[in-house]
Amino acid sequence: MMDFNTFKSTLNDPQPPKECTPLVQALWYDANENWEEAHNIAQSREGTRDYDRLHAYLHRKEGDQWNAGYWYRRVRAEMPVYSLEKEWEELVKRWL
Repeated sequence: MMDFNTFKSTLNDPQPPKECTPLVQALWYDANENWEEAHNIAQSREGTRDYDRLHAYLHRKEGDQWNAGYWYRRVRAEMPVYSLEKEWEELVKRWL
């Protein structure tokens, strides 16, 4: 099983680790400035709580606060008031 530091060490690899779930792969793409691929993964299972949570984070990062708020409300979560980096780390750790 991969831990957070091992996952972070893969961020320079050409592709996300295959052993990771699609949710973690989406966060890998996000960290590698491929928001579209991360968003495609979030949309692939819309209506699934974790995928909708990912969707919320991605729209917050995009700067679309209205859309982000919609997705946070869908999963009954508060939009974080702390950094995107901290939210990214929390999500990776949750889904690893």
